[in-house]
Parts: sequence; C-alpha cells; structure tokens
Amino acid sequence: MRSLKAQHSSLADAHEQVAIIERGRTGDFALVPFQQNLEGSNLYPLKPTEVQIFQVNIGKMCNQVCKHCHVDAGPDRKEIMTRETMQRCLDVLQANDQLQTVDITGGAPEMNPDFRWFVEEVSKLKRNIIVRCNLTIILANKKYHDLPLFYKEHNAEVVSSLPFYTQDRTDRQRGNGVFEDSIKALQMLNDVGYGKEGTDLQLNLVYNPAGAFLPPSQQALEKEYKQALKQRFGIDFNNLYVITNMPISRYLDYLLTSGNYEAYMEKLVNAYNPVAALNVMCRNTISVGWDGYLYDCDFNQMLELKVHCQGQHISDFNIADLNNREIITGQHCYGCTAGSGSSCGGAVA
Repeated sequence: MRSLKAQHSSLADAHEQVAIIERGRTGDFALVPFQQNLEGSNLYPLKPTEVQIFQVNIGKMCNQVCKHCHVDAGPDRKEIMTRETMQRCLDVLQANDQLQTVDITGGAPEMNPDFRWFVEEVSKLKRNIIVRCNLTIILANKKYHDLPLFYKEHNAEVVSSLPFYTQDRTDRQRGNGVFEDSIKALQMLNDVGYGKEGTDLQLNLVYNPAGAFLPPSQQALEKEYKQALKQRFGIDFNNLYVITNMPISRYLDYLLTSGNYEAYMEKLVNAYNPVAALNVMCRNTISVGWDGYLYDCDFNQMLELKVHCQGQHISDFNIADLNNREIITGQHCYGCTAGSGSSCGGAVA
C-alpha cells in the first residue's frame, strides 16, 4: 500500500514563493532578470498570439503526493471546482469558438464529483479534450476502473506522467507502488485502443527530471521510453513530453532544502533560448483556477498571479481583453525558456 502522507510545501504562501524567486538570491547569488532577456529578444512586454487553449484546473485533490508537484496536490486538499463554475466555463466555450482545446487538469481531475459531467458537456460542444490523468487513479477504486472506456467514448486525449520507464526512479518521485499501478493502467488504456497504431486515441506520457537538472532531448528520450515499455510490458504510446521542473511549490522546497537552488537557477538562466521564449504556452493558453479565477498559465495560477486585465474571473471572461493583455512574467519563467523550452505539451523549440 502506498503511503499518502501529506508532504506539502513548507512555502505554503504563494507570496512567499514569489518573493524568493524574484529576489533570485539566497546569499551573494543574483539572477539576470527574466525581463532583461525578454527585452534582448524583442519580446517584452510578452503578448498573446491568440488564446486557443482553455486549460481548466478542476481541483487540487489527488490520490498521490508527488515530490515535484507544482500544484502541491494531495488527498487532503479540499479545493474543488463547483458545477456552477464549470457551467460558467461551458458558457465561455459556447460563446468563443476559437477556444478549440479544453485541457482538464488537477490534482487528479477525476476525483472531482462533476468530472464526468463536465467532460460530457465539453464533448457536446465538439471541442478537443485533453485529460491529465495520473494513471494510478484508474486503479485507485472500482468506480474509476472504466475510465479508459469513458475517455474513449469522448475521444479524449490522455496525458499522463511517467517519470521514467523503471520502477525505482518512478517510485522515488511519485511514491511506492506507483510504477506498478501506472503500468497496469497503461495496459488498460492500450486494451481499449489508446496509443495504438490505426486509432485516433492519443496517449501521451510526460517526463520530469528527478533531480536538480534539466531534461534531456525529448526526441532521444521518447525513443528510449518506447523501446523499453514495448519490450518489457508490451505498452504503446504516441508521444513523450519532456517538461522542465518549475522552481515553485514542492520543487522549490526541494531546491532550497537540498542546497541546489542557486545551481539550478543558474542552469535555467544560462540555457535561456529566445526561440523557446517566442513559443511559450502562455501566448495561446488561458488557465482557469478551481475557483474560476484566470491566469496566464498553470504556474502563475499556483503563485496566485492573476491575469493583467480587467476581467480576472470566468464570470467576466472577455476574449478581446485576454488577447490584448500583457502576460505576467517572473524569474520562474526561465523554467519554460531553458534549452528546447517547456510547456504542457513538452518541448517548444
């Protein structure tokens, strides 16, 4: 049985996290301001291209407590999106055809009691649906065992974290027993057609580094994953998304307590890539918090940095204002612009 003991960030206050990150120092160490690099790339102020992806965090409750989780999610979190707020999201989608992709995340979004209703209603609007499933939720309780079929019924793209293709590295990051349950869940998804050639059922995996280092080449690592998972477990999937760990929440805690903060931030700054900055996800995505407030991205959401425009809540959603806003940036944004860049869809450059 996995331990679900809460391991929340000791930096529970978002303002405290922002202060640490923006100060950019723990001693004599100081960072080049992110704005300075944007100015050098002729990208400041950072503006949207066009909002097309509607990312909705429907709750912080989760059956896992992962060490790198920027949401600080866990089984004892009570923040859950209500059906009323979900309906407001649906109203926004109904009124804005350019929002063609709905990216549903959490926590474990499936633990929201209105999750299936929300997916069904989004499906009626003919939108592309992404569900960020942690895999183990499928095995957590009998009421979740049919999730693969539910996803298939609504042609939802499934995006799932699998820190590595071996048990030791996965369990160290996500908890004892997670790898075994993840493999079983992936096989269940394969059984209904996900990740299989000749189907349009997309199954994509996510890799996050287990330590204070940047991810390797996405293309090379995807090849390793596909070979190892196929040979050892008969598992197929479509794409591997390589995502850089953001220096916020539990991961920021880890960096500070392990003495890796300065070295990690220097790695991010030194790897700044203007091409990655040009293609950051906040330029075509809007993030909706569990309480309906709007953010430039999921990371700004966890730092409580609301969008810089008049309508900051889903009830005041205005696509024109959002398309013309200035995106709020900070030192944590180096996590999205290092090397090949990082987004919820993996590398961007």
